[in-house]
Amino acid sequence: MLLAAAVIGIVSGVHAAPPAVSRVEGPTPVIVELFTSEGCSDCPPADTLLDKLIATPPVAGADIIGLGEHVDYWDQLGWKDRFSSASLTSRQQAYQTRFRTESIYTPQMVVDGRSEFVGSDANAARKAIEKTLTAPHGLVALDVDGAHVGVTVTDLPRVAHGDRADIVLVIAERGLSTEVKRGENHGKLLRHAPVVRYLSTIGQIAADGSSGSARATLALDAGWKRDRLAVVAFVQEHRGRTILASASAPLQ
Repeated sequence: MLLAAAVIGIVSGVHAAPPAVSRVEGPTPVIVELFTSEGCSDCPPADTLLDKLIATPPVAGADIIGLGEHVDYWDQLGWKDRFSSASLTSRQQAYQTRFRTESIYTPQMVVDGRSEFVGSDANAARKAIEKTLTAPHGLVALDVDGAHVGVTVTDLPRVAHGDRADIVLVIAERGLSTEVKRGENHGKLLRHAPVVRYLSTIGQIAADGSSGSARATLALDAGWKRDRLAVVAFVQEHRGRTILASASAPLQ
């Protein structure tokens, strides 16, 4: 069941300085969120595009972290998406406020919380990734030990005045597919980009902070295939929605 994992314990510390973490030269992680649904006939091409962006980033210097976020407002229209979540619909609604779009829709891509566009538009994706690479990004270090996850944030760009930053933890599962029996995609086998199985805020960083840390212990759903799971952590402005730093690692 989507978002069935539970955070058993969380300890966050945003005032004490975290252990020193050296910056490693390499690609900049970029969060690409896809709001999608198995009930939407326009969504499969967007899933395909997200997979392509992950496999072959269209811009040098980008490491694409793709997150398929299945919304639930299609569930009453002929087919219930087994990955859908009201929480992810709420997350999309927060972006609607941020971008002042007329409505929420699928498929929608959001790049680093900075740009939104129709999720199957490869040209728009490339431009949005190019744009986000020109902005400063902080550093996230992940310490994954079984179901225990530690997140350390350093060198964070300044948070917008009056805002704060959330440390968000995600579990995503790749390699999922569904044979759709009803609705707009009736008779199709849908192969999904990495699907968000769990998403939660596990810590906060004040507007004047440039570093912080948080830890969580997760209870994983027995139906998830552990060898296909990845842990993703990112730091996002609470109101402004800009993602300031991110990282991913396999769930060992």
